[in-house]
Amino acid sequence: MADVQDLLVIGGGINGCGIARDAAGRGLSVTLAEQGDLGSATSSASTKLIHGGLRYLEYGEFRLVREALQEREVLLRAAPHIVWPLRFVLPHHAGLRPWPLVRLGLFLYDHLGGRRILPPTRSLDLRHDAAGLPLMPGNRRGFEYSDCWVEDARLVLLNARDAAARGARILPRTRCVSAWREDGVWRARLRDMSSGAEVEVAARGLVNAAGPWVASVQHQVAGNNAPARVRLVKGSHIVTRRLFEHDRCYIFQNADGRIVFAIPYEDDFTLIGTTDEDFGGDPATVAADASDIAYLCAAVDGYFRQPISPADVVWSYAGVRPLFDDGASAAQAATRDYVLTLTGGPPLLSVFGGKITTYRRLAEAALAKLHAFLPRQGPAWTAAASLPGGDFPWDGAAALAADLALRYPFLDPTMARRLIRRHGTEAASILGDARSLADCGPHFGAGLTAREVAWMMKHEWAREPADVLWRRSKLGLRIDAAGQAALGACMEAERVAA
Repeated sequence: MADVQDLLVIGGGINGCGIARDAAGRGLSVTLAEQGDLGSATSSASTKLIHGGLRYLEYGEFRLVREALQEREVLLRAAPHIVWPLRFVLPHHAGLRPWPLVRLGLFLYDHLGGRRILPPTRSLDLRHDAAGLPLMPGNRRGFEYSDCWVEDARLVLLNARDAAARGARILPRTRCVSAWREDGVWRARLRDMSSGAEVEVAARGLVNAAGPWVASVQHQVAGNNAPARVRLVKGSHIVTRRLFEHDRCYIFQNADGRIVFAIPYEDDFTLIGTTDEDFGGDPATVAADASDIAYLCAAVDGYFRQPISPADVVWSYAGVRPLFDDGASAAQAATRDYVLTLTGGPPLLSVFGGKITTYRRLAEAALAKLHAFLPRQGPAWTAAASLPGGDFPWDGAAALAADLALRYPFLDPTMARRLIRRHGTEAASILGDARSLADCGPHFGAGLTAREVAWMMKHEWAREPADVLWRRSKLGLRIDAAGQAALGACMEAERVAA
């Protein structure tokens, strides 16, 4: 059956794209179907952190924390253009756990994962450190530790691109409407969401990585009636104008037991999140509502000298996390670990839970579970492999941006840095033979040109302005209505020409 794929992956978020990439690199034939844009749901609605999860130590999640801590530096080396180190400031005040207990937790955090690159924890006197200036006067003592930042939607895209480069067929805006077992394989009907055209594909294994839709794919699409132990938890975030001048992040502990981060974002903004609350609606319609926004404003108002209100919010977003239902009473206590269930032959593998930080290890675990059904797969390989554009030293982004500015003198430093942060070593391929900004075609604002948009459409599956403005970049925060309209016209012309 030469036309039968080894794997059909349903879901183009970080887990689906990570599994597709790993499988393709092991020599397996792979098709991935995603009903929307790649990374358009949960995977682009995260807090943008590659982190071990300091608070998960409190819940005894030592295996998860250790694995996540190990992955920080793996991903930092694999994609240093979209992953970079970030220092976190944890203020300590009366009412929180005793500071020696917090310091012990941070000691474990420093040593549990074999840290090599990132600097260790240190104590802070917030009365004299710059990190104390934006805080209320009562914050005298604090700690500073390391984790990493990530451009989450671009991480999804880079995994999809690498999968495609290794032979996988990536089909965004394609819904799997039904799947059934027949003659020892899975057969599935895929519908193009733009044209309505349908095709049938066959695969030796089916991977359900549909995120918040994992239960509906298992039950309605694949016809598997086994219980789907998924707990949908909504996480909301807000973005304000920059609230502090330094480049460190704050982690605040609230009286209700939740954690809220305040993170330097896109140079001129601050990202605040997240909430944790059970969700029972349609994941496609999730949004940060007025109560979410008010909660996040109040959470940071308890720490910052300068209060903020919903009027200060310039953008908000929300996502639905498909956590494994471990029976925890509170949403914030539910496990962030992943669980993979495997049924039948041909196999159906369903993905529950997981963190963006551990997607690569999740993919390895998925391939290990499928090995009995797909024994010709090669060995694990992703631990030492860079993602597209990431083939440079983990601390080399600034030098790469400086070199790009020398090669293309018409770039101002900000534009050069942003191009490197989006594309790494591929930035020069985008600029090509350009000798002036005019050579890059129409300029839509904030350094975005038609030449880069054409690259995103050709190589990154961008189709609509939102794909460019909110997932392949965050330039929706900067480009005005006229620029966005011009971008839409440019992309329409590009589609017609193609």
